[in-house]
Amino acid sequence: MAPAPWDSVPPEDTLFALVTGANSGIGFAICQRLIDEYLVTRSLTSHLVVIPTTRSVKKSQETIDALRQHAREFATTSDILRSRAGPNYDPRSITKRIHILSVQLDLCNLADVHRAAEQLVNGTVSSPADANDVYFTSLTDVRIPRLDAVIFNAGMGGWTGLDWPKVFHNIFTKGLVQATTWPTFKAATAGHVVNPLPDAKDEKVPEMGQVFCANVFGHYLLAHKLVPLLSRSEFDSTIPPGRIIWESSIEPGWKNLSLSDFQAIKTNAAYESTKRLTDVLSLTATLPSARPFVDSYLQPATKSNAPATPPRIYLVHPGIVQTTLFPLNAFMFFWYRVVLYIARWLGSPWHPITGYNGAVAPVWLALQEQEALDAVDAEHVKWGSSTDFWGECRVLKTEVEGWGWDGTVGTRKELKNEKGERRIGRKIVGRKSGAVDLTEEKKVEFEMLGVECWKEMERLRGEWEARLGRVLERQ
Repeated sequence: MAPAPWDSVPPEDTLFALVTGANSGIGFAICQRLIDEYLVTRSLTSHLVVIPTTRSVKKSQETIDALRQHAREFATTSDILRSRAGPNYDPRSITKRIHILSVQLDLCNLADVHRAAEQLVNGTVSSPADANDVYFTSLTDVRIPRLDAVIFNAGMGGWTGLDWPKVFHNIFTKGLVQATTWPTFKAATAGHVVNPLPDAKDEKVPEMGQVFCANVFGHYLLAHKLVPLLSRSEFDSTIPPGRIIWESSIEPGWKNLSLSDFQAIKTNAAYESTKRLTDVLSLTATLPSARPFVDSYLQPATKSNAPATPPRIYLVHPGIVQTTLFPLNAFMFFWYRVVLYIARWLGSPWHPITGYNGAVAPVWLALQEQEALDAVDAEHVKWGSSTDFWGECRVLKTEVEGWGWDGTVGTRKELKNEKGERRIGRKIVGRKSGAVDLTEEKKVEFEMLGVECWKEMERLRGEWEARLGRVLERQ
């Protein structure tokens, strides 16, 4: 095992972040923004280790190369870095502290999830650099000592295109801003399933909802297996616990999640169902009624007698971002982008549009000081990426049906009288049309739903880990 550049650096001057689905779209943009903001906010001796996951070795190498190119360009052109370092500034002193590693991960293959987690927890990772590359350090068989943040971005939509009658109906009845923020015109089909253990040749394996597996369960199992890297022992008291950052969307509400179709197989809105489940699980993770299930989930797979501080769970969404996740041809892709900009100019705070802008909330959660997050009770909020008319980025609280903005029951009068940073900083701005104020009854219903969801997820985890164990024994 080779020594790593960060081995001689104090733990508080390093950050280890894993981002799933990072070879393109929002995931790639999260990695870019993470590099940029880390470099301009941390000391000039700090090291950042970014671990993007992809589904193939080829994509991993392409992602590493692209992120290194981004880091090189940022270090070369950043006036902030140049002013901080002084007249003898050398961009290579910056890029040598940025380390891009990658692992392959197929979230719809639970054996692959296990393999990726095992590599990170007990194995080594490599990221060779070209012999003539003077900007980056070649890494061979290095260990990852911990993870400070895992950002669960990867997933699938399950959409097939646009329902054109609904497109026009949405726009003419709700207005452009509401229609493009909470659309109901995305066409999709039900019945998408997958075999999450394709290597189980000698055992009949039940199918699982494909979108559910990609968006929720694969990540859920991965996080559990990464708990040893995310937890902090009594010897790591200077380092905050790791952060599990779930990426949701702005859209889902009460109607999108049904306990009778927990894996979103029967619904035509599987994506929205899985994102509602993500909201419910994340926001109820600290409730006393859910603690028995959450404590079991955040217990390391290999139990130790040493006390450990478990990771924290946070929730974000990127706002409305144009990505290739939704299937559009080139012509429609262009005009969709134009429509999104018009929605922003009409006053929507939820249209970051670009992946880099949409990455502001997850990166903020990954880099923010723990004391600052605790001060705003960040675990009980769905944090959204937002922009103003000019595209200036910020992070805002997002209303969740049954939970409000932070689990607090308020009144309409309090919302109207709220003062915010300019117009965009007020909760009532950008609110969904017809939104109902949170009541104690609805909050209790949401909390009860959270307990049921945690219970079912833990049941599924136990069931599938048993199957996975049998498959691994036969290999």
